[in-house]
Amino acid sequence: MADTVPRIVIAGLSGDSGKTIVSMSLLTALRQKKLAIAVFKKGPDYIDAAWLGRAAGSTCRNLDTFMVEPGDVAGAFYANARNSDLAVIEGNRGMFDGKDAAGTHSTAELAKLIKAPVVIVVNVTKTTRTVAALVTGCRQFDPELEIRGVILNRIAGPRHQKVITNAIEQYCGLPVLGAIPKLGDESALIPGRHLGLIPPAEFGEQTAIDDKLIEIADQYLAVDELMKIATDTEPLAGQDLNVSPSLQPQATIGYFKDSVFTFYYPENLEALESAGARLVPISSLADKTLPGIDGLYIGGGFPETHAERLAANHPLLAAVKEQAEAGLPVYAECGGLIFLARSLTIKEKSYPLAGVFPIDLAMHARPVGHGYTRLTVDRDNPFYERGTVISGHEFHYSGLESAPSDEMTCLQVDMGIGCGAKRDGLVVHNTLATYTHIHACGVKSWARRFVDNATRFRRQRHEKTVSPEGERNRPEQGAGSDRDLDSMATNDITADFVRATG
Repeated sequence: MADTVPRIVIAGLSGDSGKTIVSMSLLTALRQKKLAIAVFKKGPDYIDAAWLGRAAGSTCRNLDTFMVEPGDVAGAFYANARNSDLAVIEGNRGMFDGKDAAGTHSTAELAKLIKAPVVIVVNVTKTTRTVAALVTGCRQFDPELEIRGVILNRIAGPRHQKVITNAIEQYCGLPVLGAIPKLGDESALIPGRHLGLIPPAEFGEQTAIDDKLIEIADQYLAVDELMKIATDTEPLAGQDLNVSPSLQPQATIGYFKDSVFTFYYPENLEALESAGARLVPISSLADKTLPGIDGLYIGGGFPETHAERLAANHPLLAAVKEQAEAGLPVYAECGGLIFLARSLTIKEKSYPLAGVFPIDLAMHARPVGHGYTRLTVDRDNPFYERGTVISGHEFHYSGLESAPSDEMTCLQVDMGIGCGAKRDGLVVHNTLATYTHIHACGVKSWARRFVDNATRFRRQRHEKTVSPEGERNRPEQGAGSDRDLDSMATNDITADFVRATG
C-alpha cells in the first residue's frame, strides 16, 4: 500500500548550523496553523528531540539506522507519520556525516530511505558566493538526494543576504527559503551546557522562547513554500509495524521521571507497556520512598547537575539500595548508573549516592565516552541472553575511578568506551547498569525480559507474603496491596496462556 505522507528533512552542512532553531520555528508555525504534526530527530539525541516535541506539541521520535535496522526505521516513520498532516525530520551533524567515510547512517541516507525532500540550513558567517559552491557540491556529491532549497542562517545584513541568494539561485537553481539574521546572544534563547541544550524539563519560563520562534518563522522563513515542498512528494509505500497486542498488566515497573532523568526513548516505555508493564513515574528529588513496584527503570539525564539534591534525598537512596539488595529488577542507563554508584566526585567534592554498586565515579572536563557502541553479552545477567549483540550509544563525562573487573560486568565492549577496560554492564543482585543507551526497537528482547523478570520477582514476593513465614517478612517497600497482587496473579495466568498458544 502507499500513502501520501507530507514530509521534509531539515539538514545542515555541519553541527551548529542552526537546524534546531529552524526546525523549532517551522514546527511552531505549523502548530499555530492547527496542523497535526509528526516530528522526528535523526540520530540518538534526546535533548533536541525533547525541544522538537515541545515545539510540535507531539512526541518526537528518533530515527537511527545504527541502533535500529533500516527497515524497522522506515516502518516506524511510516507508522507514526501516516496520519499526520505533515512530518518534519531534523537531521544531525553535517548532512553526509555518518559512521564512516561512506556516510553510513547519515542524514542523507535517512532522507533517501524515507524518500523525503531536503532543505539545507547553512551558517553563512563570513562567507557569500562560496555558499553556492558548497550547495552545488552537495547536489553533485549525491544526485539521488532530493535537495529542494536552502535556508541561510546568521545573515549579517540585507546586502549579505542578496549576494548569497543571487548566487544560489543562479548557480544552484534552488530557492532560498529563509534568511535568519544574527540573533545576538543566541545562547540566551535556549542555553546549553556540556551535552548541548538544556532539556525543556529544566528550563523555566518558556513563553519568551515561543514568541521568538514565531517571530523567526513569520519574518524569516518561507513557511508556505516549505509546506509545498513537503507535500510535493511521491507516495510512501509501507506498512504499520508488526507490533504485538499489549498484554494485560502483569507487573508494575517504576521509572524515574523528573528534571534530573529525562532520557527515555518513547518506544522503550511503549515496549514495556506492550510487554505487560504498568508504568509508574517516580521523582528522584521529591519522592522519599518507592511505591508498590516490581521493577525499576532509571534512564539517563543530568544527575551531575543535581548531585547535591540527589545526595540529600537519603530516604530514597536507602530505599533503592534496600530493594535492589532484595532482588528488585533494576535496569539503569548512564545517569541511572551514576545514581546507583557509591559516590560521584565533581571538582574534588564527593556526593554519596545509592551505593548499589561498590564503585566511585568522577566527572571529567571532556567526554569519557561519546558515540555509537556495540556490545556483546558474555556473562550471565538478569536482562540479556549470552551472545546477544547490542547496538547503542553513549555520551558521558563521568567515569569509574578504577576499571571494573570482568566478574562485575556482563558486556564486552566491541566499539565504544563503556565503563572502561572494554567492559560495560555492571551487574549485582537483579540489577544491571550500563553507560550504553539502547533503543527498544533495536533490542527487541529487552522489554519482554524486563517484564518477565519483574513478574517473577512479584510472584516470589507474593509467595512469601502469603506463607506463614512470609507474614513476618512482609516487605515495607515496593509491595502492592493484596488486591493488586491477586489481580496480577490472574493476569499472569492469562499471559502464560497467551505465550503458550502464540
